[in-house]
Amino acid sequence: MQFYIVRLRKLFDKWPGKRIFREYRFLPIFFFLGAALEYSMINWHVGEVNFYRTYKRRRVDELVEERLQQEA
Repeated sequence: MQFYIVRLRKLFDKWPGKRIFREYRFLPIFFFLGAALEYSMINWHVGEVNFYRTYKRRRVDELVEERLQQEA
């Protein structure tokens, strides 16, 4: 385990921008990982369903129930 920590630390030390940006030098990595996750949630279909179709359907169901409760 210690070997992996040392290797990881060396990799982090070689990453450019250490003096100027400090820990924020890794921010572009996380930005692109988040963009890739969002892209996969939009375009990756399991059968005929993806994340956004499921979310929209659940939201519509919640709104219908809310409206039914207000009418009763």
